Amino acid sequence: MSTQQEILEEILEEVIDQQHSEIVLYNDDVNTFDHVIDTLIATCEHTPVQAEQCAMLVHYKGKCTVKTGVYKELEPKCSKLLQAGLSAEIV
Repeated sequence: MSTQQEILEEILEEVIDQQHSEIVLYNDDVNTFDHVIDTLIATCEHTPVQAEQCAMLVHYKGKCTVKTGVYKELEPKCSKLLQAGLSAEIV
């Protein structure tokens, strides 16, 4: 039989797994607009218009949330952005 502590830990893990996280893309002085746009289309399933808007926001505001979802689903996408030379993190 599970203790109350174990039950609470299981519930907490489920809640954390279901919470939405975000991939935030940051501005840099290295990547071109075209590279950022193409990478967002390929990695985050953005439309060309969405990718262009995100690239503009990153350029002028310094950062932009480019994808939201469950952490487990975002982790491989963020890794692909990083492998493409972009600056991103999951928050």
